[in-house]
Amino acid sequence: MKAGRGTPHGGVYLDIASRRSAEYIRKRLPSMYHQFRELAEVDITAEAMEVGPTCHYVMGGVEVDPDTEAARVPGLFAAGEVAGGMHGSNRLGGNSLSDLLVFGRRAGLAAAEHALTRIGRVELPDEALADAARAALAPFDHEGGENPYTVQHDLQQTMHDLVGIIRTAPEMEQALERIAALKERVANLSVEGHRQYNPGWHLALDLPHMLVVSECIARAALEREESRGGHTRDDFPATDDEWSRTNLICSRAPDGSVALTRQPLPGCRPSSPRSSSRERACEFRGAERRRERRAPARRKRERARELRRGRA
Repeated sequence: MKAGRGTPHGGVYLDIASRRSAEYIRKRLPSMYHQFRELAEVDITAEAMEVGPTCHYVMGGVEVDPDTEAARVPGLFAAGEVAGGMHGSNRLGGNSLSDLLVFGRRAGLAAAEHALTRIGRVELPDEALADAARAALAPFDHEGGENPYTVQHDLQQTMHDLVGIIRTAPEMEQALERIAALKERVANLSVEGHRQYNPGWHLALDLPHMLVVSECIARAALEREESRGGHTRDDFPATDDEWSRTNLICSRAPDGSVALTRQPLPGCRPSSPRSSSRERACEFRGAERRRERRAPARRKRERARELRRGRA
């Protein structure tokens, strides 16, 4: 596709009509059949369909404690696709569902315990609230500025072309340059209309964060000089065992830029040359086991509270 040998829209043709019967396709792929038939006027039982790569699953995410799913921000808990989890090559509905069920439960238990320790509400300075309101409403005050949808399109094109499925250092370095230019454009966004259901304004609020996430992806992919899971480097096609024991942590530097640091995986067993990747996997332990041991006493306390409420 990058070499220009793709379809007119930059994709490839997927042909299942020559390999399966029409009855089989309609029975096993009903949603795909109807989707192409209704939206693209393409009968996939008789002709090839045009497809292209898109984002399926975000491999990184918020750095969390493996036992409690607590983030660095006090009171913030994350689980599932939004969290930096245990899978480097995930799939929706597969191991991602198990990931969400297991670590969602841990996050819920830890969040409940955290809430019990909170006394009163968190007080925010009026000045901080006023600054946040001014920043949020700034696009309404800019006349003739950048269109949020144009900036979003340019960001999407940058990530698709330069930080896509097959990655190289020169392309990702170019992507970082484009992201820096987009940051300057985002500072001059302009929206029209009112605050009530204004998608353009909502996009203007999202774009600064989209740029941060895009920069984190590009910087981490540039730093990780290997191919692993959903991350493929054309200039580093092999998998490096040393990277199997290392996480890349992105954080905001004092000047607002993205700082990148290497961090060893917590709680990993020392690996030997003969160890398999599964044997090198980290084991979550500690808080989960303690919670399980405390479960009978906790259920007893909850039952006692329910009885007291019932008598009241």
